Amino acid sequence: MGNGTVRTPPADGAAERRSEQRGWYFYDWACSVYSTSVLTVFLGPYLTSVAKSAADADGYVHPLGIPVRAGSFFAYSVSLSVIVAVLVMPLVGAAADRTGRKKPLLAAAAYTGATATAAMFFLDGDRYLLGGALLVVANAAQSVAMMLYNSYLPQIAPPDQRDAVSSRGWAFGYAAGSLVLVANLVLYTGHESFGLSESAAVRICLASAGLWWGAFAIIPLRRLRDRRTAGGEAALPGFRQLAATVRDMRRHPLTLSFLLAYLVYNDGIQTVISQASIYGSEELGLEQSTLIGAVLLVQVLAVAGALAMGRLARAYGAKRTILGSLVAWTVTLAAGYFLPAGAPVWFFALAAGIGLVLGGSQALSRSLFSHLIPPGREAEYFSAYEMSDRGMSWLGPLLFGITYQLTGSYRDAIISLVVFFVLGFALLARVPVRRAIGEAGNPVPDRI
Repeated sequence: MGNGTVRTPPADGAAERRSEQRGWYFYDWACSVYSTSVLTVFLGPYLTSVAKSAADADGYVHPLGIPVRAGSFFAYSVSLSVIVAVLVMPLVGAAADRTGRKKPLLAAAAYTGATATAAMFFLDGDRYLLGGALLVVANAAQSVAMMLYNSYLPQIAPPDQRDAVSSRGWAFGYAAGSLVLVANLVLYTGHESFGLSESAAVRICLASAGLWWGAFAIIPLRRLRDRRTAGGEAALPGFRQLAATVRDMRRHPLTLSFLLAYLVYNDGIQTVISQASIYGSEELGLEQSTLIGAVLLVQVLAVAGALAMGRLARAYGAKRTILGSLVAWTVTLAAGYFLPAGAPVWFFALAAGIGLVLGGSQALSRSLFSHLIPPGREAEYFSAYEMSDRGMSWLGPLLFGITYQLTGSYRDAIISLVVFFVLGFALLARVPVRRAIGEAGNPVPDRI
């Protein structure tokens, strides 16, 4: 299946390798603003308000003649974007591995997403269909681009550097998200003093994320280089390629075991991120300004957390450090259960706990997985990794929703998510990562 892709850094020196690594960091700097300002903060409430302005008397909009509650349109659009990404990622990943031409594919995905995000400036009035279409395109393009971006990691960093390189990439992303979110919040909260309506301020914030993404994507595209393969097979169409990837992964059961553990605990992480604001507003009665401030605090502390956990991984190994972070997640959720209502200071303390473990647990999971990929299959395997991240993150919200429906308590709903971290810990603890790395055909680092 795979053949001859160069995995090790080039022989012409550490300087070129460091240049590529610095360029690689800047893609996280470029695209993370989309995740923070667009998806997490501004687009959901704004697109919902646009859909409501287009709704009929019963509160429904009718895309393609299908009746949809205006309040559900954003969620459905996100779900559709995941489906599109799942269809496209295996095909693009296989093409990248077989041709060795990742950079043109990364450029196409990045600028498709950046253009769609910048075009959100035109999302006003009742143009909910435009907003939904731009969200689907931007989110799917972001998933494809992240898959290609992640697949560079084993090519630009030797095994003993991957934890640190991956952690710096996450730190760059969170730093950019924090910087731009501060500027966005200044514009949004003071829009009247700038002579702008609230709608115009939001549309500028959305579009600025696309412009930022496109501008800084130039740096990695200039510094990263393609690795040519010795030959090349044509990529299989759609799900046939996904099936071929899964069949190949079955030959590496320990890699699959890690991916299962990641799927479980990452679902818990993603659910905490998406539901924490609902817990804060509905159960704790906190103001929107408090919730946005908490998002900013998470972004800032995630920079320090990612770098600190990268250092811990050098001393104790990535697997042990991830296991420690899952314990920290469990303790944080347990503390969240007991938070008093109407007390912002304790919610900020909860946000600080989340921020300190968020970036590191994700960064080290990425670097550890990079050791478990057979040579020449980086993009293809990272498409499966990205689908685990994007495509399977519905179990946590489902459990959260069912628990609330049965108990009527958001406290019970938030504590129910502990099961993802406990089960993820148990599954990861059982993976013999040193043997898994060797069976994948890769050199085993001194400490992993």
